[in-house]
Amino acid sequence: MTELNKQEKRETIAAVVVTYNRKELLIECLDALINQTYLLDAIYIIDNASTDCTPELLVEKGYINEALSPDNEPIEDIKTLKLPEFDKTIDVHYVRMHENTGGAGGFHEGVKRGYEAGYDWLWLMDDDAEPIKDSLEKIVTFTEKEGISALANWPIDKNNKVLCQHRGYFNFKDVFKIIIPIKAIGEKLDCVEIDIASFVGILISRKAIKKIGYPRKDFFIHMDDVEFCIRLRGVGKILLIPDSIIIHKEEVKKRLHKRLLLGRQYFFQPYSKLWLTYYGKRNIIWLGRKYSSNKIFFYFKMTKFYLRAIISALVIHDHKIKRIKFQTSAYLDGLKGIFDNKKPKKILYDN
Repeated sequence: MTELNKQEKRETIAAVVVTYNRKELLIECLDALINQTYLLDAIYIIDNASTDCTPELLVEKGYINEALSPDNEPIEDIKTLKLPEFDKTIDVHYVRMHENTGGAGGFHEGVKRGYEAGYDWLWLMDDDAEPIKDSLEKIVTFTEKEGISALANWPIDKNNKVLCQHRGYFNFKDVFKIIIPIKAIGEKLDCVEIDIASFVGILISRKAIKKIGYPRKDFFIHMDDVEFCIRLRGVGKILLIPDSIIIHKEEVKKRLHKRLLLGRQYFFQPYSKLWLTYYGKRNIIWLGRKYSSNKIFFYFKMTKFYLRAIISALVIHDHKIKRIKFQTSAYLDGLKGIFDNKKPKKILYDN
């Protein structure tokens, strides 16, 4: 046990992990969390209605008491894990959603529950994240600084490559490149002030949540972390702690289809997965309409991207009419602020 853990904690910390159909990665994440040198008080597992027997594996591994099957509302199982070597317990809250609410819906649910339970800090991450053993210990000392809304771990991939795109600064001049990645950090800097940290190892202050509320669940996926960080930066600083490492396995990446056209190779989502691209388009348009510092440039670039998508649908792809309606809806819904997360599947796949 480290010296840090011999002292009584002044503030409580709960981890929030959102998962969907990646049970093996989830177990690796949970194992890493319960073995931190600075011990957590609780873990919230938000299961977005996984269909790969995630709850059964959690029962087998001793993380929950029973597999749950909700009907119309999320259902919760709470199990207290005993860690005799530390004379400590961790409460594991398993929340089974009745449908897939996306990463945004999962983090909204987890942050809401953690906040209402009274925890002082909430540590957010996807199921494909794995904090190294002293990640929390090396970040928690910065919670004592004044004016902090959030603290961010330094993400690397499985090959120890720094994932620059997950940490950076706002680019309100061009929201289509809204994240300016942080590419280098001075070796002797113990912290760096940033604007944006993805939900892969971000420790959020209860005080900030009280002021700004929860992540927006209606974003479903993509840009929910950017929108939340915009609000976080309005009430305090976000600090990146380079010495606090978290591994992000980035298993979310899908294999794209390839097609050769006029001597140039194009990459695109298969039609069965196309619905997932709707949310990123809609959400970035919404952010641009609200936050862009150069509205003329924003609308010009938005129009260019829209026309390119329509031409691509006409020239390259199948299901042309549905694709055009799909693209048009994503752009218009972003402009109008319409967040109907069932719409993309209806457009693409309903007869």
